[in-house]
Amino acid sequence: MVEESENVDVAKLIHRGGVFKNVKGSSPEAIYEQISKMIDLPDGMTSEFVYNALCAREQVLSTAVGNGIALPHARSPIMKDEEEQRICVVYLSEPLDMKAPDERPVSTMFILLTHNSQVHLKVLSALAGYFRSARFRKALEVQADEAVLFNLIHELDA
Repeated sequence: MVEESENVDVAKLIHRGGVFKNVKGSSPEAIYEQISKMIDLPDGMTSEFVYNALCAREQVLSTAVGNGIALPHARSPIMKDEEEQRICVVYLSEPLDMKAPDERPVSTMFILLTHNSQVHLKVLSALAGYFRSARFRKALEVQADEAVLFNLIHELDA
C-alpha cells in the first residue's frame, strides 16, 4: 500500500459529502438514521449499512469532542476506494446531549466516511486544527453553508 504524503483535502471531502441543515432527532441514533438516508452513497452501499456502522461506534464511546461538535464515524473504514470518501456536515435543529468532555450539547456533526485509517487520522488532525480557530467555530454556530466552510478551510490551510 502506498502511503499518502500530502494532506487530505477536507473541503473536497465536505463537497462530496454535503452540508445538511436543521436535521431533527432526539438521539444520535435518530440523527444517524435520517442522515444515512439523505447522504448520496456510492453504488453498493446502503443507508442501513452506514446507519449500523455509525451506531456501533457511538455505542463504544460518544463521538462528541467538545465545543458543540461531534465526529461520528465507523469503527473501521467503510468506503471501498479513495474517490468514495466523504465528510457530511450536519447542523442539528436542536442541540443534543452526547456526553461531550466539556458537557456542551452537540449542534454540529462532521460524519466521517473514509477509505483507510491513515486518511481518517489525517482528517481528524485537520479538523482539530480548524476547531481551534474561533472564526471556524463561529461559522459552525451560524450553520455556515459549504461555500463559507470551503473558503475558511482554504484560508486556514494557507
